Amino acid sequence: MEEECCPKFDPKKWDEKTFHWKEKKFIRDSMTTLFHIPLSSVLTKKITRICSVAEKEKKVSAKKDEVLLLFRDPSAFKSEIYLSVIDEIPGEENVKISGTFIAKVYSGPYKAVPKFIKEFNEYLANNGKKAKDYYIHYAYCPKCAKKYGDNYMIIFAEI
Repeated sequence: MEEECCPKFDPKKWDEKTFHWKEKKFIRDSMTTLFHIPLSSVLTKKITRICSVAEKEKKVSAKKDEVLLLFRDPSAFKSEIYLSVIDEIPGEENVKISGTFIAKVYSGPYKAVPKFIKEFNEYLANNGKKAKDYYIHYAYCPKCAKKYGDNYMIIFAEI
């Protein structure tokens, strides 16, 4: 039997939903990017490291489909990675995120993110809202995207 890597993603659970986070717990790491594009070897090491730490400390939700691995680019040369956790982890950069977020689900390649954000901004404007910031969750690793036939991402707009 094939071991599950990424859980099957249900877009209906996230698409066009509003989330009110009050001190939602994450651990954060960062990496250098080149015009928003991370080096794949660095990205893999960073993701593997924070996921391993959280699993070792038993601080990841047992409900795999609720675990969020968010990416935020404060600049074209830096990306932040946030892993949702159920409690703080000593020795890690623990952060709490509070705010109201609207989520939209898209499927497509990483290079389509600017187009998706433009579409999302139009969606928000049509609903009388404007984004302050964005966080992106990629539902599948590249292997699972190929396995499931979709490359889903959730874009969370902080409003």
